Amino acid sequence: MRNTTMQSEWPVVLTDPSGRRAAKPRKAGRTMVLDKGLGLNAFEDLLNLSGEYIDIVKLGFGTSPLYPTPLLRRKIELAAEHGIAVIPGGTLLEAAVRLDVVPGFLRQALALRFTGIEVSDGTIRLERGLRDELIRDAKSLGLQVFTEYGKKQPGSRIDFADFSSTLERDLACGADLVTVEARESGIDVGLFDEKGSCREEDLLFIRNALPNQERILWEAPLKEQQVVLLRAVGPQVNLGNVSFHDVLALETMRRGLRSDTFDLQRSPYCDYMI
Repeated sequence: MRNTTMQSEWPVVLTDPSGRRAAKPRKAGRTMVLDKGLGLNAFEDLLNLSGEYIDIVKLGFGTSPLYPTPLLRRKIELAAEHGIAVIPGGTLLEAAVRLDVVPGFLRQALALRFTGIEVSDGTIRLERGLRDELIRDAKSLGLQVFTEYGKKQPGSRIDFADFSSTLERDLACGADLVTVEARESGIDVGLFDEKGSCREEDLLFIRNALPNQERILWEAPLKEQQVVLLRAVGPQVNLGNVSFHDVLALETMRRGLRSDTFDLQRSPYCDYMI
């Protein structure tokens, strides 16, 4: 009779044919999931299945104050148990700036044990000096800071000189990552055109002209966008606004376990790509 109690495992090479995925905490190849309102059970299921492949969860837009406080605390606790940072959406801080309640926003973020915050100006006009102040104040409180570059209006494009200076100054002020805006739709904003296709000449310019690629996170909610970025930058590109449904699928593409990026596989025995 066959012993059905024996533990078996997949061949190690099949878990990461790319040979380049690091365990958490990762400094590159980070995945940010956009949570638009997952219930506690669904959130726990997500973490049990895919928690190892998620680095950041952003509670989208201004949803955080609408949660029952005990439920929100529990989601943040669960994420921490899986080594995942949780941040409120940048729109909430923009509202706090507009309504002049930033100190109260920061106090509550700390009280709820958010890992960090997002500093953005996708909807409001944020003076450069105030942006610097928000980054430094949050860092002084022990929060991670994820800044965002770009406007949410359809047709908004990346200004290369402006992005370069924003990236440099945000990082100098203490930002952990600088995100390139694409919204949750990924259409007609930033790097992507009105069909959701990547403006590849823009991507190539940024990739080749800017240092600190490991400190840039690209919002890329659509699979085709993720494929382009993985091919252009590599499996270690930071990707955001990923749907919770797509976490495992994205991880297979990072590792060369899906036909779209099958050629990212690298033999563990030879220094060449398959």
